[in-house]
Amino acid sequence: MIINRKARSFVTIMIVIGLSALLLRTVIQKVIIYNIERNQSLAQVNLKLFYTALENYAKDNKGVYPTNINQLTKGNPVYLERDYLAVSSVRGYEYDCQRLDGAGYNCSAAPINCNLTGKKVFTISTGGLIISEDCDKK
Repeated sequence: MIINRKARSFVTIMIVIGLSALLLRTVIQKVIIYNIERNQSLAQVNLKLFYTALENYAKDNKGVYPTNINQLTKGNPVYLERDYLAVSSVRGYEYDCQRLDGAGYNCSAAPINCNLTGKKVFTISTGGLIISEDCDKK
């Protein structure tokens, strides 16, 4: 009779461990999805800040856009509080301006680890059009 109780206790412990692992997996998956969505939202907001800063600069300078980010962050007035291009990443996204000249701009935000820190690459170009594309297609 003692052996039978030990066997039931072992089975009960294994069931509890299995259910705990399943629950933990579900919670971790939800946290990762939440972080990805938050990172993507912030990336879009930051690109809109770029857009606003670039367009305000051009408006104040007779339609001519800045040729480097320092004109936005270190000029007078300051159009952009933070140099997103100088930091390695912001909430899982890296920022880059492939084109930044007097005629226009093309800037992007890409996740550091596709499908872990973000699932979309966002690009904004002259005029403020934001385009999103799956990062695993890049």
